Amino acid sequence: MKKIINPWIGLEKEGYNCIGCAPNNPYGLKMEFYEDGDDIVSFWTPSENYQGWLHTLHGGIQSLLIDEIAGWLVARKLQTSGMTTNLEVKFKRPIATGLDVTLEIRARLTGVRHNLASISSQILCNGQLCTSGELTYFCFSKEKAAADFYFTACHTVDEEM
Repeated sequence: MKKIINPWIGLEKEGYNCIGCAPNNPYGLKMEFYEDGDDIVSFWTPSENYQGWLHTLHGGIQSLLIDEIAGWLVARKLQTSGMTTNLEVKFKRPIATGLDVTLEIRARLTGVRHNLASISSQILCNGQLCTSGELTYFCFSKEKAAADFYFTACHTVDEEM
């Protein structure tokens, strides 16, 4: 498993404050990402601040986790940025909040047609599938990604820069 370098670190002056991955957003999830073969993976602990029902992770936060990892999959595997155009989430079992819970969030590219990427994702807790998502992601041209979103490349820590 290889840690992915956040290509937007240092762009705070340009307005980077993503709720999913910005390390300095005080309200954000501060997610970090890893490449594991064909998958992009993140590990995240849901605090009580993200509950919906008592001691249960809010469904909107689960959707955010799935949406965020899909964006990182596009950044790493397709080396561009874009936006979610469709997100279908299935909640299969509740996820507890608290410091003793670590979630594993995974995404995998299932297809690309023109500028649309199909992505499957899931949230696992203690090895059990809790939430799954299917996404369609509109991928920007590399020129638009660079000009409008400051994206030029997404590397892992072991790659030569």
